[in-house]
Amino acid sequence: MLDKKEKTLVFVEVRYRKDNELIESIETVNKNKQNKIIRTANFYILKNKKYQSLAVRFDIIGIESNLKKPKIKWIKNAFS
Repeated sequence: MLDKKEKTLVFVEVRYRKDNELIESIETVNKNKQNKIIRTANFYILKNKKYQSLAVRFDIIGIESNLKKPKIKWIKNAFS
């Protein structure tokens, strides 16, 4: 996603959990997963040179419970 207002390239990780009794969906994005997302983003930027001058932001969107009445959490700039 490109935020033209902020001149920022935003990578968004979306996680869904039907049952969050043990752990919320956003908590499943651990350090290992963050590193994979960052490496993938770096590769994407390397291949798409038009984005190299932009700032980069990583967001996480967590969706909980059933999809008829979901609880949505959006963490902007979740990690760098």
